[in-house]
Amino acid sequence: MLTKQKKDRIIGKFKTHAHDTGSSQVQIAILTEEIKELTKHLKQHAHDYSSRRGLIKKVNERKKLLKYLQKEDLPSWEKLVKELKLKVAKPMDEVKKAESLEDEIGLPIEEVEEVVEPVKDDAY
Repeated sequence: MLTKQKKDRIIGKFKTHAHDTGSSQVQIAILTEEIKELTKHLKQHAHDYSSRRGLIKKVNERKKLLKYLQKEDLPSWEKLVKELKLKVAKPMDEVKKAESLEDEIGLPIEEVEEVVEPVKDDAY
């Protein structure tokens, strides 16, 4: 569990305005820190299934918030993902587009990724 000082420090770093304590960015940052702590705990206590369930719930909540933030405010999502060093999977539309371009022009996917612009899909 996060101490008040840790949580205040995270809020101070990721807040979007002076009195912000609940924006998506702040919630994601807090969840990320809680996930790190739970992961560390579960490495020592592998059979703590209730904590494992809590970890899964936190990961899913963070995933939903990241998806929302990506849809609503892409630049702040990119900045947050970079600051928190999160691994994010590419949307399937982008992967399919890259593969189809590879077939058309004969370039490997790595080179095609430089050419392909990110797909903005409102279906999220």
